[in-house]
Amino acid sequence: MLLYAGKTSVSSFKYSIKLYDIVKKLKQWSQSAGNAFIFKSETSETIRDNTEKIKNISIHLPTHLRPLNDEQFGHYLAGLIDGDGHFSCQQQLVIVFSSPDVQLAYYIKSIIGFGNVRKVKDKNAYLYIISNREGIIKVLHLINKKLRTDNKFNQVVNRILIDSKYKDLNINWKKNTELRPENLNNHWLAGFCDADASFQIKIVNKINRPRPEVRLKLQIDQKSKDLLLLIKDIFGGYIGYRESQNSYYYESTDFGSAKKVIKYFDKYHLQSSKYRSYLKWRKAYINYSK
Repeated sequence: MLLYAGKTSVSSFKYSIKLYDIVKKLKQWSQSAGNAFIFKSETSETIRDNTEKIKNISIHLPTHLRPLNDEQFGHYLAGLIDGDGHFSCQQQLVIVFSSPDVQLAYYIKSIIGFGNVRKVKDKNAYLYIISNREGIIKVLHLINKKLRTDNKFNQVVNRILIDSKYKDLNINWKKNTELRPENLNNHWLAGFCDADASFQIKIVNKINRPRPEVRLKLQIDQKSKDLLLLIKDIFGGYIGYRESQNSYYYESTDFGSAKKVIKYFDKYHLQSSKYRSYLKWRKAYINYSK
């Protein structure tokens, strides 16, 4: 059973009742969240049963906060662009948002003060586009030394800074090359995950075992594995390769990883509709790890 965003009792009977109630609640979440959730039933004889002791996360949620200043917002924006943005050959910044996140697009616009939000015809998506020089310059100052993907960094070099109207721009344009865990103590990963991550709950029904195994997964897909290796260093987990798509994916693999994920996102908050999925994922962690 897999859903995008659950401790066993000593008594098997009590466990079954509790699990039924929790799974029922998860299904209700899936119905209320529309396409945000997907269920998938699985049976396995080979998946290892992790029984590590995990210290509980507080049941109390921190107050949801926006980035508080330009430095924090710049890290968040850089992560969002690294995930779902690009600098076009027309010297535009374009960031893609799904329809449930159109308010996030308008929030980004309100902070930057430039650009337009447009509905994509016949698609469940919106574009936030900045075309004018003043807006692009403001974005570059916000994200300078904060982008982490070579592709987006080189787009600025080869499509923006090379243009004659930016020749007089006084900026020492650099990429963030510090691929160390301590270098992610900021909002970059929140922005990146708002663009490219999913929160999943998988319940595996094992053959000859009365109790299913519950797994909480953060999954992130990328064409390159460099950033995924950094995320793995922080949270633990697994990196896989999809040959059919020529892409890599990161997955957190156990409750130890989930705890680290929660500690990060309780400090650096998601801003998109994925925050609601995260809260349900977090609640499932608390329910299943008691």
